[in-house]
Amino acid sequence: MEKRSELYRGKAKTVYHTDDPDRLILEFRNDTSAFDGEKVEQLADKGKVNNKFNHFIMSKLEEAGIPTQLDECISDTESVVKKLDMIPVECVVRNYAAGSLVKRLGVKEGMELSPPTFEFFLKNDALHDPMINEYHIQAFGWAKAEQIEKMKELTFKVNDVLKKLFADAGLLLVDYKLEFGVFNGEIMLGDEFSPDGCRLWDAETREKLDKDRFRQGLGGVVEAYREVAKRLGADI
Repeated sequence: MEKRSELYRGKAKTVYHTDDPDRLILEFRNDTSAFDGEKVEQLADKGKVNNKFNHFIMSKLEEAGIPTQLDECISDTESVVKKLDMIPVECVVRNYAAGSLVKRLGVKEGMELSPPTFEFFLKNDALHDPMINEYHIQAFGWAKAEQIEKMKELTFKVNDVLKKLFADAGLLLVDYKLEFGVFNGEIMLGDEFSPDGCRLWDAETREKLDKDRFRQGLGGVVEAYREVAKRLGADI
């Protein structure tokens, strides 16, 4: 497959056109950012780790019957993906209280949420990804009612699969965000699933093994990602 011009450059990934109009190349870079790009650093090997981590997780989700954008890894930092018509909405599930939920509601970090909470956010950096609801999504034409229900259904199915996967590795899946798109009329999981877009804690010590290590200046970010991959049995 021939890699062609750049389509989009995000905070940590770059997307390229290919000679196949239905396929893109997704490149994971070493860039790491937080607080809407206010804090940015380069972390050695992060692109490689996240690319392979994402491939491992997406493969597990595909095995569970969840359609994903990923086709295959083609290098340490690049994967071939289907070209989705992305829906500009983030689906967030929280199994434990952390991050913005703690700030917004004044609850204690680490509180288990039963049932898990579900939230929608508009994917818009300039507006700092504001929280939205199903009425906003339909009113502004970001997705149709049946697409919203499918995204919710798939997001909770992901939760069922990954909570167990991480629990078996001695980890708590605290929360995560997902993005979806449409390919040939089908809603499927897009973007990525890595410690950049979820919170993972050691089940016993509650040690943070995700991007919060970068946000909070704890250090050892890539080392933590590697530790998670090792526990999962992922070949990183």
